[in-house]
Amino acid sequence: MALEPIEPQQYQALLDAKSEQIRRRFDELGSFASGLVLDVFSSKPENYRMRAEFRMWHEGDDLFYAMFPPGNKYQPIRIESFPQASEPINDLMIPLLAGIKASPVLSKKLFQIDFLSSQRGEVLVSLLYHKQLGDDWLALADALRIELGINIIGRARKQKHVLGIGYIMETLEVRGRKYHYQQVENAFTQPNAGVNEKMISWACENVERFGPMDKPDLLELYCGNGNFTVPLAAQFRKVMATEIAKSSVNSAHVNLIENGIDNVTIVRLSSEEMTQALAGVRAFRRLADVDLSSFNFGTILVDPPRAGLDQETLALVQQFDQVVYISCNPDTLLENLQELKQTHVLKRLALFDQFPYTHHTECGVVLHKRNS
Repeated sequence: MALEPIEPQQYQALLDAKSEQIRRRFDELGSFASGLVLDVFSSKPENYRMRAEFRMWHEGDDLFYAMFPPGNKYQPIRIESFPQASEPINDLMIPLLAGIKASPVLSKKLFQIDFLSSQRGEVLVSLLYHKQLGDDWLALADALRIELGINIIGRARKQKHVLGIGYIMETLEVRGRKYHYQQVENAFTQPNAGVNEKMISWACENVERFGPMDKPDLLELYCGNGNFTVPLAAQFRKVMATEIAKSSVNSAHVNLIENGIDNVTIVRLSSEEMTQALAGVRAFRRLADVDLSSFNFGTILVDPPRAGLDQETLALVQQFDQVVYISCNPDTLLENLQELKQTHVLKRLALFDQFPYTHHTECGVVLHKRNS
């Protein structure tokens, strides 16, 4: 993880510059985006990251958290605190390090520490080693876990030891309601919880309730742990949500139960597989108990990886009356919009500053099919 310096007093100016850059980029779409207002959603200028990863640097008898300047993996910078990270992570860093340094068993061959935190104050710590972890490590790590009131996972080659539980619970407030989510170690979750709340709220506010009234169901691709699924479910008759990562699918099922949602079907399929299933090209055992004909989809939500939508999925998306597209890469979003503008009208455009002080930009668009 590279160290990106932050200057809270410069945050607004940097966000304004990022916003202007996005406006200029969307001008490339010509009349398709002309006159559209860019909704800009800011982050907290500090303590906004709910995850953090640090290399552990051994220097003689010393051990410290280390990060590196961008593009340089050989000059570690000692980290005493990390203002980008949440308050629970910062509060834990020093006492955790002290407890590890006090024990040669815990400190030897430790090469990385990952933190996952929630707005509820829960923290899960993963300790990564270049050695096998024995009973002595288990006893000492569990004592440290109890002392600090956290959960710890120890990882080494072909080993994983969970001390406590292997996840945290997060609570997100969306349009006045609180939603609860299981977040599992090593599974994708949005890193900036405050901006994530704004992003989900924007999606809920900008989908037409029940979508087109004669097509009341939602298809969601890349649903993760149900981040958007759970709050959006109330706005549709039925929802089908797909995700390929098994751990995220498991968490999505937990999160539906946790929030009392009963109109969502989660299936473990990739976007390409879902496209094939809907086209009747291929049958999937994972859909054996799902009656696809019972769904009447009018809205699709996609939150793809940086590569954007492949051509088959893009063709599927073009069939929907309403499209909500969340993107972590404006370049591939713009490429996809060059195709989508042939069939759809751009209705809303938003910037979500998930990653302050960096060039990374999260965008959202809502599109309606022409003449629908």
